[in-house]
Amino acid sequence: MDVVLLERIDTLGAMGAVVSVKPGYARNYLIPQGKALRASKHNVVRFEAERAEREAQNADARTAAQKIAEGLAGTHVVLIRQASDNLQLYGSVKARDIADGLIAKGFEVDRSNVVLDKPIKTLGLHEVKAALHPEVVVTVVANVARTTDEAEVQEQLGRAVRRADAVVEEAAPEVEDLVDAEAAAEIEAEAEFNERNEEDDDA
Repeated sequence: MDVVLLERIDTLGAMGAVVSVKPGYARNYLIPQGKALRASKHNVVRFEAERAEREAQNADARTAAQKIAEGLAGTHVVLIRQASDNLQLYGSVKARDIADGLIAKGFEVDRSNVVLDKPIKTLGLHEVKAALHPEVVVTVVANVARTTDEAEVQEQLGRAVRRADAVVEEAAPEVEDLVDAEAAAEIEAEAEFNERNEEDDDA
């Protein structure tokens, strides 16, 4: 079936393009969602008459989406879920869960903006696309963990923590460096103390 696109669709073309798609895709998605019209002579003429107005509306919507995108890009959303030791979730994280997390952070997004090919079923850091506009797509990160402490460690490590009780063991190297530095300071202080005692004895 031939349709005329009312907005840009990456897999099909730009606004105003006449493309051929499967009838079911057109009838069940493109046309009901207001993304396309059947490419009849009447509809093509109608689109051309409305083109300038549609392009202006699209430009305004794109500008608004870009403003949101500036703050949204790279945002991490923590999602607490139960999981087994092999990182598999008891359930899954869906697009609406990520969208709700972004909304809770104050971002003006809709559940339909989050693009997830399939539900997330493992712990860890997962990059997810947020399509704020057909021409404005950013990446956010879903940090799926069993606890908030575990989520913080995953942020530091850049990967999933295999066991819930391994948070301390898998803490960032900075923690170990701090412990080593404190131990070195204690040894140095003890050495100085002993040296002063020896000088007093010699005197």
